[in-house]
Amino acid sequence: MKYLDIPPLQRLNAFLKSVDVGEYVLMGDLEAYSCKLAGLDKKLSKSLDAEVQTGSSPLELSASPVGPLAESSSRKTLIYLILTMNHIYPDHDFSLLRAHHFQKEETVSKAEEAIDSHLLEVSKVWAKTPGLGESPFLECLWSSVDEAIFLKECDVYSYKSDLETDPFGDEASIWSFHYFFYNKKMKRILYFGCRAVSKQAADEVGVE
Repeated sequence: MKYLDIPPLQRLNAFLKSVDVGEYVLMGDLEAYSCKLAGLDKKLSKSLDAEVQTGSSPLELSASPVGPLAESSSRKTLIYLILTMNHIYPDHDFSLLRAHHFQKEETVSKAEEAIDSHLLEVSKVWAKTPGLGESPFLECLWSSVDEAIFLKECDVYSYKSDLETDPFGDEASIWSFHYFFYNKKMKRILYFGCRAVSKQAADEVGVE
């Protein structure tokens, strides 16, 4: 997986790293990757492919959130999701994730609506930030995402945090979302994840 240097996304990603909205701080990641594999990713991909084939139930081999795992294209999709998580959160190992940890969203528009509903307060901060608020936040967000990944061609997956084995389950977390926009034609994945951290709880448990 190769990180894609896309300036509009970088600008949004820098803003989303830490947004104080009052009662909580939002921490977000918005990054795009090429699905061309090399080096360690290629080795891990091969081992994951073998593990998924041998470790999946008959039901998962015929149907799963990423498609039938008996098919190499479905296994590739799962592997790309796992590798993307590994790149964005390098302090954690997501190689034990399997298809049931993910969910395929019905449509791109439903994923957009769910994301928008979480970012209303963030939009207000954007509007008041000098040098950023000349255009509405959500308008900038989705135009930049579309430019990077061409949304009409994407399948959308979400990661369902188990709150124990990943970095999203500390006591200070109020909510989080993790979406993957996968364009098979472009061989690209765009990840958009956000976590709301309670200021009071973060102070009490020592979250930075």
